[in-house]
Amino acid sequence: MKSRRPVIGISADRRMIGNHPFHQAGEKYMTAVTEAAGGIPVLLPALGDSFDPAEILERLDGIVLPGSPSNVEPHRYAGSASAPGTLHDPERDATTLTLIPRAVEMGVPLLGICRGFQEMNVAFGGTLLQRVHEVPGHMDHRDDESAELDIQYGPAHDVRLEPGGLFHKLAAADEIRVNSLHWQGIERLGRDLVIEARAPDGLIEGFQVRNSRFAVAVQWHPEWRAMSNPFSRALFAAFGDASRERAQTR
Repeated sequence: MKSRRPVIGISADRRMIGNHPFHQAGEKYMTAVTEAAGGIPVLLPALGDSFDPAEILERLDGIVLPGSPSNVEPHRYAGSASAPGTLHDPERDATTLTLIPRAVEMGVPLLGICRGFQEMNVAFGGTLLQRVHEVPGHMDHRDDESAELDIQYGPAHDVRLEPGGLFHKLAAADEIRVNSLHWQGIERLGRDLVIEARAPDGLIEGFQVRNSRFAVAVQWHPEWRAMSNPFSRALFAAFGDASRERAQTR
């Protein structure tokens, strides 16, 4: 019997277009979920306290927390005020930071990407560096926003994979090359998070949640042309397999 394709929720940003709020997510995440994870993507609106997380999670087989131009509000991790002009999305914060721990508790597979990686760290009590490039000893992890997309999302630096970790097994290698398009990064790792990958400057770029069904996150963007990158394809496939397993058992 053919297995049911898992239903994957993709958390949305709340953005103003003209005078009206819209809930949106990038097509590249939907494409990666469809092609590399073998799932059916659905959008999760950023409605904060307007719904019960458990009620939503009972209807999903997995969740992707995608990247975004916005950053987690610093008060969520007792951070200092953001630089003027920093884009925030309090509605998304209110939605995802509640959803994340409940998803892990209920065994709903999670894949966090860039902002989603930072959200997961904050949800488990971690803190963030708001401007990594200004911290002594750290590389400049930002992209050139004036460049073409293929250059922006092209390979930027290696990450070192933790021996014996999930990423090490998926890659069958000690290092992989990734893209880099972020200003922020992990300052203090959250509780119950296990490091999976580090940049050459020591910045944590990948982790998983200890004793979870499947809850992992990366600071880079594996969704970009996922099918043409061996590790990205393997990561989304593993997420898809975990989501399919949930679909078959719930």
